[in-house]
Amino acid sequence: MRKGTTPRKIALDGSSRLCPLGAMTKNRLPYVLAAAMVLASAAWLLWIGRAPICECGYVKLWHGTVVSSENSQHLSDWYTPSHVIHGFVFFGLLWMVMPQLSFGWRMAIATAVEALWELVENSDAVIERYRAVTISLDYYGDSVLNAVADIGAMMVGFWLASKLPVWATVALILLFEATTVLIIRDGLALNILMLLYPLDAVAEWQAGR
Repeated sequence: MRKGTTPRKIALDGSSRLCPLGAMTKNRLPYVLAAAMVLASAAWLLWIGRAPICECGYVKLWHGTVVSSENSQHLSDWYTPSHVIHGFVFFGLLWMVMPQLSFGWRMAIATAVEALWELVENSDAVIERYRAVTISLDYYGDSVLNAVADIGAMMVGFWLASKLPVWATVALILLFEATTVLIIRDGLALNILMLLYPLDAVAEWQAGR
């Protein structure tokens, strides 16, 4: 066998097929790339000066106080459902646009988009935008741990969307958005609105939380 070629088996009918080792490597490749993108994102955030964990010095599984310097610093918070919704949306879009791709490759693409968003969201320009047009005055960017956990939440949402019927996925989106709007007066839709087209009336309403 020539160096660099993929191992193949010759079937009885004379056709050439990938051997189990080659097929296994091919199937795992998108997941390896997805993991590499998560690690690369974490490395970039560290390089630009984002805190590895909360500057309070400890790690919490859940932090529920939104108006707090510890928000977006721990493993999960009230914005985690937004990232799960990202996974729902990415799965639906990729299922419609690229149905020929395997689940693994669609997951890899979704991970790339989510990782890119985390890098953009934690850039100085976007952080200042959040502070200028929303009530997130104490926001100075996510911790690296929180950013990685957010990507993980998207992956969970992507996987759930592949298992649940469409009606259940839509119901979860509505439930997550309604819950966060009622409890913290924020959510994915409001977050996008206030980032792109801030409204004084919404900002005043959110300030009362």
